[in-house]
Amino acid sequence: MGTALIYDEEMTKYKLLWVDPVCKIEVPERLTVSHDALVRSGLADRCVSIPVREATDADILLVHSEEYLEAVKKTPYLTLEDLKEFTLQYGDVYFHPNIYHCAKLAAGAALQLVDSVMTGKVRNGMALVRPPGHHSMRSAANGFCVFNNVAIAAKYAKQKYGVQRVLIVDWDIHHGQGVQYSFEDDPSVLYFSWHRYEHQKFWPQLRESDYDCVGKEKGAGFNINVPWNKVGMQNSDYLAVFSHVLLPVAYEFCPDLVLVCAGFDSAIGDPEGEMCATPDIFAHLTHLLMNLAGGKLCAVLEGGYNLTSLAQSVCQTVHTLLGDPAPRPSNIDSPCKSALESLHCTRSAHKKYWSCFKYAADLPDFELSTKRIKLAEEEEEKLEKGEEAVTKKEEVWPEPPKRVAPLVRTALVLPDSVACPDGCKRFSLSENLNPLIANKLRENFLKAADDSDALSTLSTLIALVEKMVKNEICSGLALVRDVSMATMCVIQHAATALSNRVLVVCVGDGTVPSQITEDGNSLVVHISGKEPEEQKCKYYVPVCLKKGCSEVSGFVQAMFGLLLPLGYEYDPSLVLLVRMPDSEMCDSVWQQLTGLLQGLAQGHTLVLMQESEKACVDPTASSLVGNAAPSLGPLHAPLPEDVEALESLRRRLQTDWKLLQTTAPESGRGDDH
Repeated sequence: MGTALIYDEEMTKYKLLWVDPVCKIEVPERLTVSHDALVRSGLADRCVSIPVREATDADILLVHSEEYLEAVKKTPYLTLEDLKEFTLQYGDVYFHPNIYHCAKLAAGAALQLVDSVMTGKVRNGMALVRPPGHHSMRSAANGFCVFNNVAIAAKYAKQKYGVQRVLIVDWDIHHGQGVQYSFEDDPSVLYFSWHRYEHQKFWPQLRESDYDCVGKEKGAGFNINVPWNKVGMQNSDYLAVFSHVLLPVAYEFCPDLVLVCAGFDSAIGDPEGEMCATPDIFAHLTHLLMNLAGGKLCAVLEGGYNLTSLAQSVCQTVHTLLGDPAPRPSNIDSPCKSALESLHCTRSAHKKYWSCFKYAADLPDFELSTKRIKLAEEEEEKLEKGEEAVTKKEEVWPEPPKRVAPLVRTALVLPDSVACPDGCKRFSLSENLNPLIANKLRENFLKAADDSDALSTLSTLIALVEKMVKNEICSGLALVRDVSMATMCVIQHAATALSNRVLVVCVGDGTVPSQITEDGNSLVVHISGKEPEEQKCKYYVPVCLKKGCSEVSGFVQAMFGLLLPLGYEYDPSLVLLVRMPDSEMCDSVWQQLTGLLQGLAQGHTLVLMQESEKACVDPTASSLVGNAAPSLGPLHAPLPEDVEALESLRRRLQTDWKLLQTTAPESGRGDDH
């Protein structure tokens, strides 16, 4: 269906007309460098260009007061001195004779994007807009923002399209207090924000930006704040918060539409954020949101003041919206102690509102505000002792790797009796297999010397894996007679002959030999209803759910709390997803799993299924070619036994796998970056 790109050069036609050291970073070039980068990389040509329209008064009044709108309407006619005077009543913002027009275009662009996505004209999209919006409040401009673009878009979607639940993800480095105030008593909008906070010392310095401000009245629990109390947060900190806070809640909430306040001042090099997350992380954050709401995702530009990392981050986001495989994740390390403190506090504050946190043993019921005070006091003590401030150094980071999509998106190894789904290519051996490899297959896997059908299937699988490793094919699916044998064959060839790291995800009660994992060339995560064998090494992770893979909430908990953090930290070059016979997993969960795993290994995912699973070919292929998975519906609480088992396993594994941590360690690793 395509990806929309909304941009109009008219939004560059205002700037600061007087000296203001705070506002001088908000410049027209923010928009031009972002759009130019999309044009130079060929991404703009691949998008569906949508014209911009001005938001109407009725649109703006969905969020803002009539008095405020009427006041802003007068700004085109004010003298320079009057504009300065008008600006003084608001915080950290400036006005210009053309800003009212540009602000209407910015809000209107967000609405055009919502229209395009909700009517099915496109699947998703990005609006490059200026001025940004997430700080502006009902009756006040604030933080470079005039009208609250994303808040208006959320209200508009609810009113025009009857959208029942909207998720707003704000990854800008500043707290979008204007969005929070707009929806803090509204349970139909879930607002998530992470933001530089430093115990209320960083702008906008609001008590309401802390983790324990969860919403009001009926909206209690629908406002999630993750305060960053130190600078220098890295990719692993961002992924930890997505895995252990945002995604479990978002899937339980089950939105009909996802709006992103896409501020890239949270990227490395930004003078406002002072964080160390590299631009490629936004490819992964975007990917992790794309299977929510049937793929209906609208990203609207907010902040971003380092023109290099801004342009790179915008390109990474649009690449992913277009369906290009994400790059291998970079700089994945242990989350820092401060990030884990914030993550833990946020989970604790929301324990009573979300069933995904309900039984988590590491979340006490006590009031955590004392911890916030204690941390603030520690910071004060450091200042009193006269600890030297760290001199800011100019950050240097490599340009994100070029993202090259293979010519073939998805190749399938199927019996002739099974039709090849649209968008896929049937794969067969184009030449005879190397005799040495053929002999090895016979020795290791084929008991009957004349089993030519099995030899042909295994040979074809190996040829497919080699094409994937060479990046000639992105993903694959194979129906095989013996899924356990095929799994062993692929792992041995990929890990030994091709020297690749393989993440093996098995679902269902089949047998997975754990001895294949001892050298670290493969990591096996086996999710089933069987009582697990004793875990022999860190590279074999058996996950037992009471009702097996048929219990949706438990499986989703395992997916976000264990599987994704393990996958990102292990960083495989190939993902092998194995569906055991009679796994009893419903198609929608299977498709979600298939879609999410494609964020790893540059999308190189090979799915193996038993020949009897022919009915699963179409839904699996749909996910492999990049279609969003069907919604799971609002999720109930996972079984207490499952949560207890998963928590016990996570705690046991977190000494080896740092992305599994959800609480700050007492000492040692996990110290601040």
